[in-house]
Formats: sequence, C-alpha cells, structure tokens
Amino acid sequence: MKLNINKVNWPDAFPYCPETTVEITNNHEFLFLQYTVKGEQLRAATVDDQGPVWEDSCVEFFCQVPGDNHYMNFETNCVGAMVASRRLGRDKEVQPLPAEQIALIERKCTFPRQKIEEKDGLFEWTVELKIPLSLIFRDPKLTFPLTLRANFYKCADKTKRPHFVSWQPIYLPKPDFHCPEFFGEIVLS
Repeated sequence: MKLNINKVNWPDAFPYCPETTVEITNNHEFLFLQYTVKGEQLRAATVDDQGPVWEDSCVEFFCQVPGDNHYMNFETNCVGAMVASRRLGRDKEVQPLPAEQIALIERKCTFPRQKIEEKDGLFEWTVELKIPLSLIFRDPKLTFPLTLRANFYKCADKTKRPHFVSWQPIYLPKPDFHCPEFFGEIVLS
C-alpha cells in the first residue's frame, strides 16, 4: 500500500508540506517502508543513531500493537541515522532500542551517512527501511493478517522551513507526533 503523508496539522505556524509518500510491504518476517520525499531544503546534522534526527530532513513511523499501551517510534533522517524506542508517551517509560537491535534494521538512503549542512534548492530523496517484525510484535508466532495502529510523519524541526506533516490528522494545538490517539490502522497480510 502507498500512503500520502500530507496532512498539514498546524497551517498557520507551519504551512510547508513537502511531497512525501511511504510505500508499505511486508513478508512474514520484515516490514518494508520506502519513503520518497520531494521538497525544499536538505539537512543532516546528525549521523549517529539515537541522536536528534527530527531536527534534520526526517521521516518517521510510529506504531502500536492493538491492546498494548506502549508504542514504538522509528525516526530516520535523510542519511539513515535513526532514533528507535518503545514508550508510553513522549517522556513516559521511554526505552530506547539497544544498538544491537537498531543494527537489525536495514537502511538504504539516497545520501551517504555523512553530515549535510543545510542546502537550499529542490531535492528528491528516499529512505528504505527493513524492520524485523519481531521488534514490533513480541509474539514469536505471528499469525497473519496483523493489524497495527500507526502514523507516518515528515518533519524537519531545525530547517529554514520547519514542517510537521502526517498521514493521519492530529488535532492538538501545537506540533506533537507522540499522540497514539490519532493513529490510523494498517493491516499486514
């Protein structure tokens, strides 16, 4: 399935919306996400995992297994640096994935893993992720179809054109992606 990440949730303060899609596929072992972004500005100040990738040109996937109060966030900048954790909220019970688990997530990006000072212009780039389903679903015997509550995001907090867009709309007064109450549903089969 291919989704458009195009909900401008705070149009007065942050009206910019780069063209962003995510294509989702899976086999019974991995979830594959392929983001394609076309937009102005390109930035990658963070090259290390668990660094502030959301400040850069970044795409994000948050998901929650139905019936679980916790959710997971996978945030990746345009050069493949990633933040990944299991959490109850923005600052509640945050459990960053250990380096050996993050290493299980294959990442393929348009740009090499090196810093990019912010550039003006029109850029098109991709991020491909291959996430083991075992990191999301703790049950080792998965029965398909599987349902996930999720949202997908495109952001770049520290660029000249900061933006906070999503697949599903968010009804909050200021930017915040850590809100599972606004997740939609995706089905893996």
